[in-house]
Amino acid sequence: MEIYRMGDKVIVQELDPHSSWLLKRHFNHKAKYGRFGDAGNCQLMLYKEDADSYRNMVVRPDDVWVATFPRSGTTWTQEIVWLLMNDFDIDKAVKIPLQARYMFLEVKNSLYLEPQRIQNMDPEALKEGMSYILSYDEIVAAPSPRFVKTHLPFSLLPTNILDTAKVVYVARDPRDVAVSYYHHTKIFWNYTGDFKSYWNLFINDLVLWSPFFPHIKEAWALRHHPNLMFIFYEDMKKDLPATVRRIADFLGKEATDEKIMKLCEHVDIKNFKKNKSVNPTWMAKIGNPNSEGFIRNGKAGTWREHFDDEMVAQAQRWMRENLAGSDLRFPEV
Repeated sequence: MEIYRMGDKVIVQELDPHSSWLLKRHFNHKAKYGRFGDAGNCQLMLYKEDADSYRNMVVRPDDVWVATFPRSGTTWTQEIVWLLMNDFDIDKAVKIPLQARYMFLEVKNSLYLEPQRIQNMDPEALKEGMSYILSYDEIVAAPSPRFVKTHLPFSLLPTNILDTAKVVYVARDPRDVAVSYYHHTKIFWNYTGDFKSYWNLFINDLVLWSPFFPHIKEAWALRHHPNLMFIFYEDMKKDLPATVRRIADFLGKEATDEKIMKLCEHVDIKNFKKNKSVNPTWMAKIGNPNSEGFIRNGKAGTWREHFDDEMVAQAQRWMRENLAGSDLRFPEV
């Protein structure tokens, strides 16, 4: 097993043969995977090309970042943050795709498409999707203000990010994350297994951007930093207007009750799913035209519909072990 150290900053380790076999079996492709950083974040080996660059990236004071583990309310939060930073301009938001308003930091290094899959995709949809994939150099050169989305843990992000820019971090119950991620990977990453198999990959840190708990705990440890806002997805679901008010205060933006309610109506799931700027048709055409699309049901606690008794007990043990010694707890729903 080959281990690399890049610039004495990011450790890179190739995935062990058995884990690689599991991933190739379930995802039906030939991509190579590795583990990055002290926490062993799971990424395609393509990520090695820019791992050090991301750690040393120059952050700007007017950057605004949204950071999450995948399927934790990222898109929802992005839209809220962008609207707060752009004077609640909903008319403009619906005209410009969210993917054009935000740069997805590491997407170029986290995407692998088999040539056969590319041949079977809608060419216009593929062309539009690829237009939003920026290189590291393109992100660095982008004009201010930059809105940046990332699923990377803080240990792989620019070292001075919180000393320079505002970051909104969203965490979600891992059981709901796993369910949402499973559906996402079936549609967009050609996952061929059932949910129980996926759950076992998830808790064994064999999905992209895992391990889950180190990702969340890194952000939790930084939650008191004045440039970080740590939010639970469940709290957003429970009282979205209050959460939007908190985000507005964090970003230093004035917001009347009327504007907040209008924003909340705009991002309500019934409207969000129909909003092509955040749930574009090209995504479904690339993935599965018969799917629900990128935006699913936006609910909390639906993991109970997918877990059998064995999985419930397994999840309880896994969560208890990983939260031992920490005051991090996910809100009950």
